[in-house]
This record gives sequence, structure tokens and C-alpha cells, in this order.
Amino acid sequence: MADINEVLPSLPVGLFQADRDGRVVAANAAFGALVQGVPGAAIGVPPWANAHPGDRAMAELAWRRATESDDDLRLEFRVWHGEGKMSWVRIDAAPVRDHLGRITGYAGSALDHTENAHRELLLDRLEGVISSTDDAVIILDRNGAPVYTNAAALRLFGVVEEVDLVRDPGARGLLQAIRDQVPREVMNASVTSAWSGEVGFRSHDGLQRTLDVDLLLHRNPDGIIEYWGGVARDVTAAKHLQSELTRQANHDPLTGLPNRLMLLRTAAEALDGIRGTRHNAAILFMDVDRLKDVNDTVGHEVGDALLTQVAIRIAHAVRPSDVVARIGGDEFVVLCDGGIDEHTALDLAERIRHALTGRIMLHGVEIELSVSIGVAVASSHHIEGMSASEAAVELLHHADIAMYQAKRRGRSRSELYTDAMRAESRKHKELGSELERALAAGQLRLAYQPIISTHSGRVAGAEALLRWDHPERGTLLPAQFLHLAEESGAIVPIGDWVTRQACLDTRAWVDAGLVDRTFSVHINVAARQLAEGTFVERVLATVRQMELSPHQLTFDFDEDTLNDQQPGSNRSLQALRRFGVQLALDSFGTGVSSLTALRSCEADVLKLDGTVARLLGTSGDDDPIVRSIIQLAHALDMQVVAEWVTSADQLRRLRSLGCDLVQGHLLGEPTAADLFASRVRR
Repeated sequence: MADINEVLPSLPVGLFQADRDGRVVAANAAFGALVQGVPGAAIGVPPWANAHPGDRAMAELAWRRATESDDDLRLEFRVWHGEGKMSWVRIDAAPVRDHLGRITGYAGSALDHTENAHRELLLDRLEGVISSTDDAVIILDRNGAPVYTNAAALRLFGVVEEVDLVRDPGARGLLQAIRDQVPREVMNASVTSAWSGEVGFRSHDGLQRTLDVDLLLHRNPDGIIEYWGGVARDVTAAKHLQSELTRQANHDPLTGLPNRLMLLRTAAEALDGIRGTRHNAAILFMDVDRLKDVNDTVGHEVGDALLTQVAIRIAHAVRPSDVVARIGGDEFVVLCDGGIDEHTALDLAERIRHALTGRIMLHGVEIELSVSIGVAVASSHHIEGMSASEAAVELLHHADIAMYQAKRRGRSRSELYTDAMRAESRKHKELGSELERALAAGQLRLAYQPIISTHSGRVAGAEALLRWDHPERGTLLPAQFLHLAEESGAIVPIGDWVTRQACLDTRAWVDAGLVDRTFSVHINVAARQLAEGTFVERVLATVRQMELSPHQLTFDFDEDTLNDQQPGSNRSLQALRRFGVQLALDSFGTGVSSLTALRSCEADVLKLDGTVARLLGTSGDDDPIVRSIIQLAHALDMQVVAEWVTSADQLRRLRSLGCDLVQGHLLGEPTAADLFASRVRR
């Protein structure tokens, strides 16, 4: 056999010849440079003599197996070169036989396999990553036959093997759905193009699903598609979650109705729709009366059931095109779009109010249900110069103002918004904010009206009446501002100040010898004060600090305070009475269930409202109603105080009917503490 170094000495391919033991007996220079890392012969040693230590044992084993089975040989191993460079060498060799057919050695070639080895390693790693992902990866040839699919793709298509992608109708249908939903400009492009989008399909389990697809259409230079490749991920659950989050962000969780955010968006669209037309849009703002009392007295579970019932009743009362929303704890809104005017809106409000009025039974508890409704109507003229969102907020605000007007006028009624209401609401808010500063500014004071004994003529007590010396509006009476204090909660610190100041003045009168120990100062108390958990302790601490007896303090409360059902109101009243503080049921005879009030709350004094006894002495006959009330109070061991006494004949009649105490302008107008002391002294 010719020496390989003599036959092909100048070939760039490494050539070699080895004996049966694997030792190189002939090789060209290219072979030496490749397997040794430097030019030169590699005679007498195996081709893998300079291989990476980890590859030598593998090469020895492969050579032994090839010689034992007389097979061709293929080896791959790494060779280190200078400067830390490593290359992959691939050896392909075949047996060399003598004239008798016996194997005398091997002859073959050696190639630099580094680039291919790196590519194969990268492909292995990529396939490992792709195989482990939950995203479906698929490559199809130009005819739609699968070239590659990972495990996630087979699961997505509902098949076991790649070949089933062609056979299975469901898989073919999905592939066709992807093709059909790719935009036409992508399909008709003449160069390689990519597309990303969502594809809807019905999966093999019968469910409608959504895929997020990233697709590549690879074309050759002639513009012909060579293959399709893409990544698809099932986003059905994510879409459902996003849809649910969007629904939750725009709907009330308890009733399922649209919330404030969605209502304002819908209202803005409705108001945009009436621009330049003669149509109107209206908002009906509803507030459930005394929902807080329901939550506090019978629990939030019943309160939630009440709100759910309110939502159902509103939905049944409105028109099909109206939008019902819940925008707050006890606040519901109806948006009316299109053909509606003020009369129609008020009629609808009244229909809703009647549907939400009366007693209902929830969880075994009977509840008195009523709502106050404010109505605001907007036309194209009203929203000129405003954006739709600004107009929606303003329309809702107008309806809110009208609703509060309905509450101030007695609840359970409907009111239509007017411009006068807005001015009144602005004054209302301004006065409320000024009231919060009035106490600190020293603008509040007390005026005392004497309470006289009809039997002895002595001053048995005095009613402390609050006055606000407003720097601009003059002296304001409680009816003008006290409701603001109750709404804002300022009634609590103001009430504490009134109690302390009244006790302080009483202490001064006692020390001056102007009144005796039986004298009692009357102070009006609100349900908001009584509901405070530490109210009783604060009152008793003030009494002790002023060194007064508890009976020298009388708290006046009316029937509305009892019916307001604030938690702890009755409890606070009875606790005060146990400690010796006197209680007076005020304005008796004006409530709707005054006799029930007598039975439900024990009191020491009954204050007969002036409207009940004002005709005494004018008809010549004693009023039998007044006589009966006085007798009933005495039977309950209560003293009776007649208010608004304005004439001597009225006073004489009250004395003859057995009334114990009287007060009114005939006996003394409310005056400051020092003037009251001078009057008592005279």
C-alpha cells in the first residue's frame, strides 16, 4: 500500500493510516496540526493521544469495538490548542485489508468539527429549553406537514405524536384556524414576515379557547414559503381573569351593579350623545334612610341583605334602558338617557320611592325601609363648554344636592335639583366649615331661660340654650346650625363644651347663694352624643369636677333621639339616670308615637310642647288633652314642664291643671349667665 504522505502530501484535510492497535503509522501535516494542535507528524501514537482527558477513554473504547466487529469507525473528541483554545476533531476511518481480506489497520480522515459541534450543542440546549416550556412551539413545512413540535404543542392540539397533527381533524382545524386568522397582508407578502395576535378556536375538549400566537413565515429569495414557525400560548385563563378583574373594577361586589367608576363613564357617554340634540339625560340619586342604624342594631349581614333587596326593587321599578348603579354604602343611582324630562324623571323617582317604602322582613328581622331621592336633569344647553366627564360629575353632584335636600325636608321624599339648591348647598357647606372653627374662636355662648315652679314661684331650674355669634351673620339660633354639627360630628365637642360651661355657671350661682341644691340646669343632648362610648364618663367627670350633685344636671332629649336607634343611646340615658342625672322627654306631643316613647324610656321630667298648650285660656274651658297628659305624667312619677308660656291666663290655667313647672317669654327670655344671675337676685 502506498504511503499516504507520498500520495496526498498537500491536502488540507487531515489523512492518516493506523495499525490494528490504533497507532498512527502514516499521516499528512494537516492531520498532525489538527490532532496535536501544532504542525508535524503524529506517528506512533493514537489519533486521540492529545485529546481532552475526558474523551480519551471514550475514544479507546470506540476503537476497540470497531476492531472487534470489523466496522467503520467514527470518533469525536476535543483537542486543546495554545492560548486555551479548544477544537473538536471528527475522525472517520474504514478497515484496510490485505490480499487475503484480513484487516491490517485503518485509514481515514480527520476534520475540524468545532463549528458543527457547537451548533449541535446549541440545538440540544434549545430543544431542552423548548421541550420544558408550557408554550407550544411548532414548525411546519410549506405543505403544512409538521417538521418539529414540542410536548406542549402536542398537548395543545390534543394528539400523542407529530404525525397525528396531519391525521387528527381537531388538530387540522386548529392549524387552519391559525392560517385563516393571519392578516391577508402577511400571507401575501413576498418576503419573510412575522405576525403576532390572538386566535380563537374550539379545543379538543370542546371549550372555546384563545391562543396568543407569534408566527414567522419564512420565504426563500423567490418569495415562496419554505416553512411556518410559531409559538402559541393558551391565554384563555388569563383572558378570563382579566375579564373578571375588569368586571370587579367596574361593579359592586355585593349587588353586582355598576359602581361609581362605570356609572360616570356611562354617564359621560350618555351626555356626549345628547350634544346638539333636544334630548336630556337624568340622574336619580337614592340614599337608603338609616342604613347605619340597621347595621349597628341588627348586624351587617342584615344590612347587606337590605342593600341586595333595594338593588332588586330598583331594577324592577326602572325602565329597560335605564342604568342602575351602587356608588356607595347606602347610595344608589339610576341613569336615564334619551327621552326624559323633569316630569318623567320625578314620576320615575316616585315610582322607585314607593317600591322602596314600607316594612320588609329580612333574616327574621322586620325593617322599616325608606329612601330619599334627588333628581337632576341635564340638556345639551347645560353641558356646553364642558367635557363629557366633567358634565357627568357635575350632574351626579346636582342629584346629590337634591337628595340631601330631600333628607333635610324629612326623608322618604323626592326632590328636583334647582339652582337655588346649589347656592343653599354652598352656604350649607361654608357654614359647616365655619362652625368647626367657631368653638375654638370663642364664638359660641350659652343663654339661660328660667324654669319656674308654679306652686312656689321660685326659680327651679334653667334651660341652657346655645347661641352662635357669627362675625358676619349675627347671632344664630340652634335651628340654623345644629343640624350641621350633627352631620359633621362637631356636635360631640360642642356638646361637651355646653355641658362644662353650664355646670360651671351653675356652680357659680350655687356659690353666690342665688340658687339652692334643688336647682337643675337643662341641657339638650343629641343622639350622636349619646352614641359616644365615653359620653357618660365625661359627663360624670365634669359634674364631679364642679362639685355638683348629679340631679343638678338634666338632659333634654326628644322622641327623634329615641327613634334614631343609634347604638347605645338608650343605654347611655339609663346609665346617666342610674348615677342620678335627671332625664327630660322634650317636645312631648309633637311626635308620631309619643305614648310609645313614654313607655320605652324612663324619664324624670316631661316637657309639654308649646303647641299643645298654646290655646289654654282662650276658649274658657280647660283643655282635656293637657289635663290628661299631666295626669299621665304624674302617674308615671314625672314632673311636667310647660314650654312657651306667653300669657298670664295660660299660666293660671296650667297651675290649676296641676302643671309643676313652666318656662317661656312671659317668665323670662333667654339671657347670658350674668344677666340671669341678676334676674334671680332681684
